Amino acid sequence: MSATRSSRHQQSHERILDAAARAVRRAGVAGVGVAEVMKEAGLTHGGFYAHFDSRDALLADAVEHAGQQSNARVLERMRARTDAGESLFSALVSEYLSEPHMHALELGCPVAAVGSDMQRAQESLREVSKGRVRALAALVGQALPPGSLPGNAWTVAAALVGALQMARVLGPEGGGNEVLRACRETLLAQYDRPGHAA
Repeated sequence: MSATRSSRHQQSHERILDAAARAVRRAGVAGVGVAEVMKEAGLTHGGFYAHFDSRDALLADAVEHAGQQSNARVLERMRARTDAGESLFSALVSEYLSEPHMHALELGCPVAAVGSDMQRAQESLREVSKGRVRALAALVGQALPPGSLPGNAWTVAAALVGALQMARVLGPEGGGNEVLRACRETLLAQYDRPGHAA
């Protein structure tokens, strides 16, 4: 394969992953169709098997891709907050439990978007999803102040995901913003130690 053809193949692959990652977060695992993903990526349905062996392989890669995108976005926004003097933990909680994250269903955390789907998914997809859950807990663990109990990372990660899911169900007009605010305030009051920066 020539370098130009290889580059085009890689660009097409990234477009498919981007489209599939958005679709998984928007519609859940069961709601993702290969034809729709390929159409959203601007490619023909027939080209799918040049990139993936199966729909399950696409879904597993899409969940991983969504997690990497979400982490990068959150870390970038956290950096702006910590550069302004906010603690690392406060930056994480404030970004994760924010109104923009509540609205950004297609771009947000895949753990919150499809977590409940995973218990019914194929084993390969469950394994990828377990990795995303562990990655979120690890991110929380890094943001917690030094000396925090090991179980705090799981407690906070679960609170973040649950609060975001509940806020999305209620929506901004039904009290979603209040859920986000109350959970932010509670988590910060219980776990934050100002001055713990990156």
